[in-house]
Amino acid sequence: MSKMRLISMIATAAAFLAAPDMAGAAPSIEDKAAAPIIRKGSVPVNGVDYYYEIRGEGEPMLLLHGGLGQIEMFTPVMPVFTDHRQVIAVDLQGHGRTPLGNRPIELPDIGADLAILVKQLGYEKVDVFGYSFGGGVALNMAANAPDRVRRLVILSAPYAQNGFFPEMLPQQAAVGSGMAEMMKDTPMFLSYKAVAPDVSEFPKLLDAMGVLMRKPVDYSDAVAKLTMPVMLIYGDADMIRPEHMIDFYHKLGGGLRDAGWMRENMSKNRLAILPDLTHYETFASPLVATVAMTFLDGGGKAPNWAEQVGK
Repeated sequence: MSKMRLISMIATAAAFLAAPDMAGAAPSIEDKAAAPIIRKGSVPVNGVDYYYEIRGEGEPMLLLHGGLGQIEMFTPVMPVFTDHRQVIAVDLQGHGRTPLGNRPIELPDIGADLAILVKQLGYEKVDVFGYSFGGGVALNMAANAPDRVRRLVILSAPYAQNGFFPEMLPQQAAVGSGMAEMMKDTPMFLSYKAVAPDVSEFPKLLDAMGVLMRKPVDYSDAVAKLTMPVMLIYGDADMIRPEHMIDFYHKLGGGLRDAGWMRENMSKNRLAILPDLTHYETFASPLVATVAMTFLDGGGKAPNWAEQVGK
């Protein structure tokens, strides 16, 4: 197997998984810098010591990275988030600085952990932004602890395994520790190596993620429990089937009828499919960050025709 084929397999494989950008990230935010870290550490929850960093001031937002990534995935767009928000960024189970521990990686379990984590950090309610693997975690956190989540953004994540293009499923099934040696020069391993306390756990992480990806999961029940406003964001060249994106939005009550002249039939939930973006770029896209923050801030409504003419 060639190295490039391996990179492609791992990058496209993960159920709610994402690799660090491999085609060149979207441009960085110019003339801005992310707020410095004001607090960091680890919080033990149910046998997992979650590493976290807190930056900025304002309404709190929990930020969850993609699979085989870590907090640093969001470096290009972190200034957008910390411009007027307090961002609680977490390395998820087995990723970055958070050890794998002795339990399987399960999205509902990690979601339940994070609801406990934000409370232990002193937050009663947070907005949540989750990308890919982190989007699946965010979905489950919000479904099982709706009192902890004010608004929710799910970026580039399906609600079920069948949301991926079918040719990807065999690739997902192949993920495991046997690939570890061949990945030594890939962005996934190099970014892990830069921060992980025990680099020898990387093969174990691949095994754990492989087990997760081989499960035919379907979180439709979790979607039905979402009570807060939700925004789904995808790239128009994402690894998620467009039909699944629409079905997800339908399950949230959106896109079922015309909104009406006065928005009287408007869903509280939103869907954005953004142009010229693959799965491996959405997390670093300034456009995605801006769209997400507009929603989380409660804005985004354009004036209708009557408002434009003063009627």
